Amino acid sequence: MSDLVYGIHAVAAVLKNPQSVAEICVEGGNRPNARLAELLTEAASAQVRLSYLPRAELDRLSEGARHQGVVARLIPHLRAEALDLMALIESLDHPPFLLILDGVQDPHNLGACLRSADAAGVDAVVVPKDKATGLTPVVRKVACGAAESVPFYQVTNLARTMRELQQAGVWLVGAAGEADSDVYDVDLKGALGLVLGAEEGGLRRLTREHCDNLIKIPMLGTVESLNVSVAAGICMFEALRQRRV
Repeated sequence: MSDLVYGIHAVAAVLKNPQSVAEICVEGGNRPNARLAELLTEAASAQVRLSYLPRAELDRLSEGARHQGVVARLIPHLRAEALDLMALIESLDHPPFLLILDGVQDPHNLGACLRSADAAGVDAVVVPKDKATGLTPVVRKVACGAAESVPFYQVTNLARTMRELQQAGVWLVGAAGEADSDVYDVDLKGALGLVLGAEEGGLRRLTREHCDNLIKIPMLGTVESLNVSVAAGICMFEALRQRRV
């Protein structure tokens, strides 16, 4: 189920990389609207297989979510671990820029983080395998194609991966409300891994201890914290601003 994408906008996004699409399933028996017809024309031009299924089958594939009459089956990708992450870092011609998410379980948050990571030029997103969401259909739909464009690594031991990143020269900066330094006052220009925690508890103790520095986002209102995808976006785009100077 994790290799399914549904909805016209989400399927159109993954179709930009047709090699990743195994099949597009369309509701049979109904004339497609203009947007869906355009999508099907693009799929045919890219020689992506089209299958026509009853609406009940599309409902089953999308687990009852709003699919707008179209579901894409993606070619399963092998999600590598830290060894291949290090190979990616070594292959870059610029200081690596990573987003590390510690235990984000809401697929909408992960999808939004991936979308912002793509926009900010992040080289890879790293998450633990346990107690965290992976690339589910909801994540892919919310990410609007970023789940296919941003390298995504699920690692067995996040703390060990963080140590290996540090040994490779990556400076790990964690976001924590009790930090002394504001995100705007810390140098984020070099080899960088931004580390953010889960929706409720934030960074776990061991993850926090493996960070080289902690930063906070200044909060001037009455709320105590931001949604993790919003916080990640703020941190990533501040890093992007600094790295472009």
